[in-house]
Amino acid sequence: MAASSRLVTPVLVAGCIVLMTGFAIRASFGVFQIPIAQEFGWPRAEFSLAIAIQNLAWGFGQPLFGALAEKFGDRRAIVLGALFYAAGLVLSAFAVTPGQHQLLEILVGFGIAGTGFGVVLAVVGRATSPEHRSLALGIASTAGSAGQVIGAPLAQGLLAFHPWQTVFMIFAVLVLASLAVLPMMRSPAPPADRAALEEGLGEVLGRAMRDPSFTLIFLGFFSCGYQLAFITAHFPAMVTEMCGAIDPSGPLAALGIASTSALGAVAISLIGLANIVGTVTAGWLGRFYSRKYLLATIYAGRTVAAAAFILLPVTPASVVVFSLVMGALWLATVPLTSGLVAHIYGLRYMGTLYGIVFLSHQIGGFVGVWLGGRLYDVQGSYTAVWWIGVAVGAFSAIVHLPIRENRAAVLAA
Repeated sequence: MAASSRLVTPVLVAGCIVLMTGFAIRASFGVFQIPIAQEFGWPRAEFSLAIAIQNLAWGFGQPLFGALAEKFGDRRAIVLGALFYAAGLVLSAFAVTPGQHQLLEILVGFGIAGTGFGVVLAVVGRATSPEHRSLALGIASTAGSAGQVIGAPLAQGLLAFHPWQTVFMIFAVLVLASLAVLPMMRSPAPPADRAALEEGLGEVLGRAMRDPSFTLIFLGFFSCGYQLAFITAHFPAMVTEMCGAIDPSGPLAALGIASTSALGAVAISLIGLANIVGTVTAGWLGRFYSRKYLLATIYAGRTVAAAAFILLPVTPASVVVFSLVMGALWLATVPLTSGLVAHIYGLRYMGTLYGIVFLSHQIGGFVGVWLGGRLYDVQGSYTAVWWIGVAVGAFSAIVHLPIRENRAAVLAA
């Protein structure tokens, strides 16, 4: 079965649904920070560590699920991921100690890995012709943003009527329901030349590990995970506590946003909404321009936006503006990074190779979420951890510049 010459395929549609569902739930965890901490009287760092462990498990699980998909089939890997995801949510609903939450988030992290970018983007990439591949990866990545648009507000709305334990159970049902689209995900054989077909996974991995460009891609993805995970987990609480009061006669109040806690949840939704445009645009631009320079530009833009936000007074207006700007740059790195890996190292083992790169993203996510909770408990604010995010963003903008995008040069080396 060859890759389709069409942009929109059943594989792309099904992949978008799986990603949208999984990321809607993942993006909502920051909304549970305050309710869970208040119910049990925990410091902020306890549930933050649980989310951090989730991100780390997601990172370690990504190359494992990528390898499982390449060995036993994509759909089996996705089913296994959904089962991990649902089990973690259901069991977490009965957890009453920090240690239980932290341990069970390993299951959730593996579940996100099995239903997330590493597996799904590899399927979409193989199912799409080269001229449409970058844009298709952008559209699939955007599905995560669409989930983010609805995830946090959905959780906030459900919490108004149900305890957080019930909301976790509802989310588990949604994860399992997304498996209904799997019959549409018939993955074609990865296109490859004779030399690529003769190469084993060990040879491809060895070549990638010896390539300095692969190391730079790995290091550069760290800040993406740090920034995204920190903001997803802590921004709703940060806005709730640091933002100035909402004008009761202003436009936000007219839209039903009357409190800073509601604004915090809406901020995550705005990030996801802006990211729908930003990620598709990045995927489209990746077809015409150097991916490494596009990535350097995105990281530089994040650095400037984050620095400006923390230097200026935190107001409802600045929260909205920052959310839209950051959202436009949010997952724009994913189609470009995954496309860069596919371009340099081929599609045959893209899931595994991108999974390894994604591990750096999730190590960054672990550090961002855990450090955010830890420094908040010590200092009573998020300012220090925010500035660390600014610094690592600048680092990522720089390290992408020396990457060699020429696959022939890598093969020759």
